[in-house]
Amino acid sequence: MTTYAPRALLLALSAATVAATLTAAPVARAETPRTQGPALTWRPCAQPGGPTGQECARLPVPLDYRDPDGPQLTLAVTRVRSERPAARRGTLLVIPGGPGGSGARRLETKGRALQKALAGTYDLVSFDPRGVGGSTRTGCALDPGDRHLVTFRSWPAPDGEIGGNAARARRIAEACRHNGGAVLRSLTTANEVRDIDRLRRALGEEKLSAWASSYGTYVGAVYAQKFPRHTDRWVLDSIDDPDPSRVARGWLANMAVGADDRFPDFAAWAADPAREHEGLRLARRPEDVRPLFLALAAKLDRAPKDTTTPGVPLTGNRMRQALQNALQSDGLFAGMGRLVRQAQDPAAVPVLPDALAGPMPDEDAAVMMATICNDVRWPAASVPAHRRAVAADRARHPLTAGMPVNITPCAFWKAPEERPTRITADGPSNILMVQNRRDPYTPYAGALKMRRALGDRARLLTLDRSGHGGHGAYLDNGTACGDRTVSTFLTTGRRPGTDTECAG
Repeated sequence: MTTYAPRALLLALSAATVAATLTAAPVARAETPRTQGPALTWRPCAQPGGPTGQECARLPVPLDYRDPDGPQLTLAVTRVRSERPAARRGTLLVIPGGPGGSGARRLETKGRALQKALAGTYDLVSFDPRGVGGSTRTGCALDPGDRHLVTFRSWPAPDGEIGGNAARARRIAEACRHNGGAVLRSLTTANEVRDIDRLRRALGEEKLSAWASSYGTYVGAVYAQKFPRHTDRWVLDSIDDPDPSRVARGWLANMAVGADDRFPDFAAWAADPAREHEGLRLARRPEDVRPLFLALAAKLDRAPKDTTTPGVPLTGNRMRQALQNALQSDGLFAGMGRLVRQAQDPAAVPVLPDALAGPMPDEDAAVMMATICNDVRWPAASVPAHRRAVAADRARHPLTAGMPVNITPCAFWKAPEERPTRITADGPSNILMVQNRRDPYTPYAGALKMRRALGDRARLLTLDRSGHGGHGAYLDNGTACGDRTVSTFLTTGRRPGTDTECAG
């Protein structure tokens, strides 16, 4: 799950205009493709540092698939064509994570690495899902104070009290209900899957291959369940738990386990003598880093520290959220170490990471919340029940202090239009799953549930590199062995015969 969604690029269609024509956005149970999708008109849009020759287009999609000729939204679509047309075998769709991740941005950042790894085997295509980036946007008109990551996420008060969280959750849900309109109600995994199939037809492809990451793995699994004959070589990277009774809610709850799985890597880094000359060695032994961090967060609970951002102090919860962000990648450990050092030094003024220094844009907050709330019915808004769950989780997983099981705006949300899709073993055996053993956001235990659900359709490639891990494996926080195995599957179709592991 993405910790901070990117800023809006272009509002393609006013949410207010759509809301004026519809008062709700019910979604279809199924779509029967009638013709090839609308033609895409491509224009150059290469970005500095991105792949050369990148192109962009706009794809109209129905707001409501039960009324395919009714009001339309537009999706921002991007592609990088194969540089070796003779070697091209099809289209690889890059499915972004989130909810709230931009596929256009992901292709900009990963396009060159994909080109090198896949050697012209595919045209590379991605898109901004509805509600994201250059696609049709909407918002909830949330108060800026409710859009800070440490308030938007339900971090309990220092003493574990959740009354303030419950009031904020209700306020956010009501604002989204009143201001989000039909577009907000249409932000669902089911509609993203339908939009993908409309994109497939617009591209003129009978089948797509795909590389899906994080939340995108759930999108990719649902697409493979709904449209199995249109899947070719399918890669699920950093995998969400598909349990239909725990979609979204389970993903959040699993982050407590994920943090515990991953923290030893940070502890080993922070206690390494190599940190000494950097001034970032936090303890002499790895086992001392965890109590040091917990004590520091508790101290900041009692006495927050002013930062270089006026009016935004470093609280215990901001420190905990900074850790959650840093566990994503080994490359973020140094920034986390500096923040700990600044918090410990009475004379230092801490510098907050950008994601914690201010509120996220309203449109980004809206899509992150609406998608998970629209997908599945969450438990009733019982403050006593959530308070008990938070107390138990705080004791079991103090690094996350009860946040993953706390009350959210989804507890006050309108009931979803559709039930989550159950992922099964029905369909072609053409899926490769790749998963770091120590992933803080989509932990290994959840990936194993997806593996069991897919049965013989999938093979699981586990990456286990001592002292390293993170979120996002292929061409990112994984291993050279893992990268080779995924690239070989995408370029040749050869996949491990059984579940296997890449170590070292």
